[in-house]
Amino acid sequence: MYILVTYDVETKSADGSRRLSKVAKCCRNYGQRVQNSVFECSLSGAELAMLRAQLKSIINPKTDSIRIYHFGKNYHSKIEHIGVETAFDMDAPLLI
Repeated sequence: MYILVTYDVETKSADGSRRLSKVAKCCRNYGQRVQNSVFECSLSGAELAMLRAQLKSIINPKTDSIRIYHFGKNYHSKIEHIGVETAFDMDAPLLI
């Protein structure tokens, strides 16, 4: 499934800055960053469950927020982009 993960982590404290870095690193392990606090991910149900559990263990639920948007399989028709494209097509063949 194709999902979009967005987050807002309080960074007024040193602990908040550390959480922000950990959230970004966690998301980077599952997808690609398309904007500062936005990641696109193509995941299985099990991978999504692992990502969700890891993010819950990192954030402070009293000050931080994570939103996960589910686009499903026909996501190409649900995404509109204007401006410079920094993302790659995660369904395209990967050339190494």
